[in-house]
Amino acid sequence: MTKSEKIYNLEERTAKFGENIILFCKSVRQDNINKSILNQLVRSGTSVGANYCEADGAESGKDFRHKIAICKKEAKETKHWLRMINKTNSEKTIECRMLWQETQELTLIFSSILLSKNKKKEKI
Repeated sequence: MTKSEKIYNLEERTAKFGENIILFCKSVRQDNINKSILNQLVRSGTSVGANYCEADGAESGKDFRHKIAICKKEAKETKHWLRMINKTNSEKTIECRMLWQETQELTLIFSSILLSKNKKKEKI
């Protein structure tokens, strides 16, 4: 995804990310090692968007921060599983790097949201 193609609607961006994770996982060969890693990758990668939807509908500021922190945690976990799948499937390095980069950007976005929400909380 190039800069000009970036999606700035975070709900859509995280949903598209989950879809891309699914498509990527479907393209990886199924063997005993990959199967376990792919399962974890799908779970964490699709969880980012699901938790963002929950954050968007949060009932309080505290609930919002908690859900965004989960988004960040799941994104970081997704980076880990991408690293593992890349290790077992060197032919997928380019795709892994692209997904890893998007995961890194999402992690930074969630970190920024948490930082700004915590600063607002301190001012109150």
